[in-house]
Parts: sequence; structure tokens; C-alpha cells
Amino acid sequence: MSHDLPHISAPDTSSPADPVGDPLEALAGAGGVLAVITGVEGPHYRNPGAVMGFPALGDGRLGAVGQLSSGCIEADLALHAAEVWHNGAGRQLRYGLGSPFVDLRLPCGGGLDVALITVRDPAPLRAALDLRAARRTAWLDLDLGNGGRISVGETRPAPALGRFALAVRPPPAFAVLGVGVEALTFAALAHAAGYPVTLSSPDASTRTAAGRAGTPLAPPGPLVADARTAVTLFFHDHEVEPALLAEALRSEAFYIGAQGSLRTHQRRLAALAELGLTPAETARLRGPIGLIPSARDPRVLAVSVLAEVLGEALSAAPA
Repeated sequence: MSHDLPHISAPDTSSPADPVGDPLEALAGAGGVLAVITGVEGPHYRNPGAVMGFPALGDGRLGAVGQLSSGCIEADLALHAAEVWHNGAGRQLRYGLGSPFVDLRLPCGGGLDVALITVRDPAPLRAALDLRAARRTAWLDLDLGNGGRISVGETRPAPALGRFALAVRPPPAFAVLGVGVEALTFAALAHAAGYPVTLSSPDASTRTAAGRAGTPLAPPGPLVADARTAVTLFFHDHEVEPALLAEALRSEAFYIGAQGSLRTHQRRLAALAELGLTPAETARLRGPIGLIPSARDPRVLAVSVLAEVLGEALSAAPA
């Protein structure tokens, strides 16, 4: 007996389906099926709130954007998504520990709860993406029942049975200030990783090298740093730092750090105190920066600092 279900397209380079794309952006066009992890048990690959999208491609097919398990359950999710899209009813699935799908085991040994929600009206997703583009956090209130209603707001919805609050946050941004190879290498690494980056430098050769590398340069004017921005300084001439750091410390930036030794850091704190900053304000300044002590190679330093900043971004994000 044929169910006349839509075909699930395999991810390839000729369609919008891909494992590393943005699922919400993919669904914001013509809708589709949203898959979201709503719970985990034991070891797990992704956290609750991770999403995957099965966007409607306009020809009866569904694509596949993103991943929830690095290949363990995606094919099965695609089949369920096709049925959900066909009949319009939401669905909640369990994989791994306690799952009825005994032939689909998670190598990590944990359990995974996934909700599938039909997105017929993508307007709430578009509104959430607009807020994210404006560097504001959006909250999607997801109805996990058959209704599948999605609403959007800027405050976390109150907990309710059968609903899931999904945060859509702007990614960490990087305001990089400095001169020379350390600043260039760090800015290039963060940019290559897909994060918003601007480089500001008083040195013409540094700006020229950044332009050749495709690293965006900050426009002239005061520092722009919101609560999801990290400010990093890479100067060898530390005399130029106090005024820049004072401006950064009076911003909302979640991370502020400067290259240099512990002795240099102590001198910075003294210089900032002379500018009138209080110990509470200067306590936000990181130094030495990076997870690897005394990193000398610019590439090692860049990886070390990027890892530290992203770790701080994860801990700073509200629950």
C-alpha cells in the first residue's frame, strides 16, 4: 500500500540541504519540519536545544540541514519528518537508552529525545532570525503537541507541559585590536570559524594584510561591543592599551583580554586605575589570555585564546 510520501533528498552540493548549514534559515523560506533535541540521558553528542531542519524544497521533497548525532539517527529522522510533513501532526521520538528503535543504537551509550514540529508558517522563525541579525536573543516557544504552534519573543517563556523554549542567540562576535601577526592570525582564525570579526589597527601594514586575507576591518569610530562580543587586544606597545581597555571595560562585552605576561597585566591594572577605573571594573580584564600558558607561536596563541573565549561564551549565555 502506497502512502505517497514526499521523497527525502540526500544532502549534496546542488541543493540547500547540507549537514553544516543553519536549520532555522533553511526553514524560514517555505517551512518544513523542525527537529529539536528536547532531552538527553547519559553521554550525548549534542545538548537540548540543538536543531535540525527538513526544509520544503518546493517540489514535494524535503531537504536536510544540520545534524543531531553526526550520522547515527539522521536517516531515520528524515523518514519521520516526511510522515510528519505529510500528515501535519508533530511527533516525539526517543533514540538510544529506552528507545523502541532497537536497531538504532547511539555509540555514546546515551538517550536522546527529539521532537518533530511541522512549520507551515515560517513567520516566527523569520522574526527570530531578524532579532538574531540585530544581535538580540530571541526565544521560540515550541508546542510539542499535534498543534505545532510556534511563537516568538525576547523573553524566555514560562515553563509549561508539552512546550519547549528554544533560544536563538546571536553568535559570539570578535572585536580584535592590535598590530602585527598575532592580531592578524587570531582575527583570521575566528573569521574562518564563521564568527563575526572586525579588526582595528593603527598600523597601515596590518590593515593591508588583513584586507588581503579577507578579514573585515572595523569602521572608524568608537568601539562597538554588545553583550555577545569579545574584545581582544594584541599589542607589543602596551602604552596604547589603557585608553582602549577603558573603553572596552565600560562596554557590555562578555570577554575582554589583552596579550602579554602577568607582569604586563599588573602594569595594565595600575594604568587603568590611574584613569579612574575601579577594581570592580578592571576585574573583568583577562590576562594573560589563552588556555595554553606562555604560548609564543601566533597560531598556538590564536587557538588558545579562541578556545578560552568560546568557553566563556558558553558559560555566559543565559540558560
